Amino acid sequence: MKKIKVAMMYDFDKTLSPKDMQEFTFIPGLGYKNTKDFWEEVNKISKENKMDSILAYMYMMIKKSKEASKPIRKQDFKGLGKGIEYYPGVLTWFDRINAIGKKLNIEVEHYIISSGLTEVIEGTPIAKKFKKIYACKFYYDENGVATWPSLVVNYTTKTQYIFRINKQILDENEDRALNQYTEEKDRPIPFRRMIYVGDGLTDVPCMKLVKENGGKSIVVYNKKKKNAKDLAKSLIQQKRANYMSPSDYSSQKEMEKLVSKILENIQKEAELEELEGVR
Repeated sequence: MKKIKVAMMYDFDKTLSPKDMQEFTFIPGLGYKNTKDFWEEVNKISKENKMDSILAYMYMMIKKSKEASKPIRKQDFKGLGKGIEYYPGVLTWFDRINAIGKKLNIEVEHYIISSGLTEVIEGTPIAKKFKKIYACKFYYDENGVATWPSLVVNYTTKTQYIFRINKQILDENEDRALNQYTEEKDRPIPFRRMIYVGDGLTDVPCMKLVKENGGKSIVVYNKKKKNAKDLAKSLIQQKRANYMSPSDYSSQKEMEKLVSKILENIQKEAELEELEGVR
């Protein structure tokens, strides 16, 4: 049987990392003693101007950096990526899942679909584990300074990237091929061989899209965070996700065991499809 290709897609903030990426070094670097103050300002300007919340935080990053006379350059963002913390096991997760897949004749491809910042994620030690990173980007002027959002990924636009992965049209600027009709059987990574991992309400469109088309969606929750487990349970009860797991990616923990079982099931279904002559 030919090798089976599976796509694992992840949100980033609060899914692989316990906080929003800006909270580790960027916001404190602007002089905020409490990162909540920054987000309150973002929410205020978003509501007052009926502004997309993702555009609002990107605008505030530029505004506050200018006010502090700390212009943001691309290399600065990548430097911020080095200061990000992760949930247990994340740093070795991808190699372990790849090894599990290899035993099952499965090639696992990992993708990020995040409302965070591409440049920050590219500066992390796990960046090279992803086939593609879909996240927000800035436009940089002739001095290399971030001046304007060039790409915004919010909770609804996230879904287009699942279709890109499904059809393997990964270039964000290639829209014509993406919108052309392709039968599911002819798509390189069918939905039934997709796994989406997210942490909450902003991931619902992606989780539901994958789930309703035969893939598997997992909502992870931080056991240390109040009400996080209850939120995860509600998403299962509302049939927005298939499974829930603590956000511990360590070896032999619940998350690894769950993904292993999903991969085993994909492998068994692929064998049956081959016997039926389904491609």
